Amino acid sequence: MGRSKKGRCVKRNKQINSEEPVDLVRAPHSFVIQRGLPGGHILELTKDFRRVMEPYTASSLKARKRNTIKDFVSVSGALHVSHMCIFTRTELGMYLKLCRIPRGPTLSFKITSFSLARDVVSTIKKQMVFEEAFKHSPLMVLNNFSGEGMQMKLMTSMFQNMFPTINLTTVNLSTIRRCVCLNYNSVTKLIDFRHYAIKMVPVGLSKGVKKIVQAKVPNLSKCQDFSEFLTKPTFSESEAEEDPSSHVTLPQKLSSRGNHKSGTSAIRLIELGPRITMQLIKVEDGLLDGQVMYHEFVHKTEEEILKIQKSREVKKKLKENRKKVQEENKKKKEAMKEEEKQKSLKGMKKQRSESDVLMHKAAKESYEDNQVEEDDDAQYYREEVGQEPDKDLFSGRPKTGDKRPNSYPVKYKTKKSRLDKNVKNGDKKNKQFGNKNRYDDEKYSYRQKKKFGVKDGGTKSQGNKKFFKGKGSAHGSKIKRRRN
Repeated sequence: MGRSKKGRCVKRNKQINSEEPVDLVRAPHSFVIQRGLPGGHILELTKDFRRVMEPYTASSLKARKRNTIKDFVSVSGALHVSHMCIFTRTELGMYLKLCRIPRGPTLSFKITSFSLARDVVSTIKKQMVFEEAFKHSPLMVLNNFSGEGMQMKLMTSMFQNMFPTINLTTVNLSTIRRCVCLNYNSVTKLIDFRHYAIKMVPVGLSKGVKKIVQAKVPNLSKCQDFSEFLTKPTFSESEAEEDPSSHVTLPQKLSSRGNHKSGTSAIRLIELGPRITMQLIKVEDGLLDGQVMYHEFVHKTEEEILKIQKSREVKKKLKENRKKVQEENKKKKEAMKEEEKQKSLKGMKKQRSESDVLMHKAAKESYEDNQVEEDDDAQYYREEVGQEPDKDLFSGRPKTGDKRPNSYPVKYKTKKSRLDKNVKNGDKKNKQFGNKNRYDDEKYSYRQKKKFGVKDGGTKSQGNKKFFKGKGSAHGSKIKRRRN
C-alpha cells in the first residue's frame, strides 16, 4: 500500500492557528519550582503541589540550578503566568514563597510540618483518585481569615487570586470535583492546607436501591427474595454518622448516577493530599526584593523604618544613574566601533590603491629591464669611421628585438581536381584489392614497365627504393618484394 499524503493530520487539527479562549487567558496560571538545598522530600512536595494547581500550571516544568528568577519572569508574560510558588530548603528549615508576577508582593511562609500525597492516600480505606478530577481547577474554601491587619488581607487576596473565580449563574456543578481548604488558627497563627476530592451521594435510599441506582451488581446470597433486598432498611456506618448539614438540594443534574435535579444528595470529602501546616513570617513589597511590610519576629521603630526607606531611595537613585551612565557608555562604544570600522575600510581601500600603483611600477621596471637595448648601427658607424653612412646601408636591416618580416610567400593548399564518382570509387576499390586499373597504362610507358618489371597493380618510384607487386584478387594475391 502507498503512503498517505503528509499534512493531512495538520489540516484536520482545529487547534492550529486558533486563538485561545478568553476564559483561559484570564485564568490565573502558576509556576511551582524548587530552590535551595536538595533532600528532605522537597522535590516530591513540589510535584504534589503542582498536582493541586492543575490544570493551570506547568506540571512538567524542568527548572535547573542555573535558572534564575528573572528567567521565569521573562517567560511568564507569554504564558499568562500570574503567580509563582517557590519551595526552598535551608539548614534552618523549609519555606514556601508565594509571589505575584511581575512586581510582587511576596509572602513567605515557614513550613512546620507536611505529609506527601502518597502517604495521605495510603491511610484511606476507600481511595478515590481519578484523572477526571484534575481537568478542572479546585474550589477554594477559606476559614477564619477575617482577622485584623494588613497581612490578613494580603493573605486572603493572594490565596483567592491563585485560582480562577466562579460565576454562580453559569457554573456547571459537574466540573467541581476538588476543593482546597485553608484554615487559619488565630491563637497559634498557623495555616492548615488540605486538598479534597468531592463526591455526591444520593440520600434517602436504602443500601440495595442505591446499588441498583449506581449500576452496581447486588449480592442476593443472604436474601430469600428480591423484594427483601429492596425493603431491607440497612445503612452503612458512614451513612449513619452523616451530619444532616451536609445534605443539599441539587439545583441541576450531575454527571454521577442518582444525582438528579431538585434531589437531595450528601457531600462527601475524600482527602487527596498533600497536607501542609505553615506560618506567615514576612511580607515584601516587591518580587523577592523590596520593602518589608510585615515581619513576624523582627519589629523596628519608626526611625529605623525611615532610615531604611532613605537608604532604599538612595540606592534607587544610584541604580538609575548607573543605568544612564551605562547606556551612554554603550552608545559611545558603538559610535567608536563604527568610526574604527569606517577608518579600517578607508585604510584598506588606500592600501589597495597603493599596492596597485607599486605593482604597475614594478611591472613597468621589469619590462624595461628585460627589454633588449637596441644598437644604433648608424651612430656606431659615425663614431668609428668618422663619415656619414650611405642611406641604403642600414635602412633595410631590421632592428634588434623586432621580429623579422615574412620574406617567403604564403602557401595555400591546392584544390584537388574533382573526379567522377564512379571513377573515384572504382579507383579506391582497385587500390584496396590490388586489381588492374585502366588508368595504369597512362602512368607508365612501355619501356618503364619493361625495365622495372611493373605489371598488374604495380607502383613506380625513383632512386634506390622498394617496389611492390600485386597480382590477382585480394584473397589470392601474393606480395613480392624487389630491390634495385
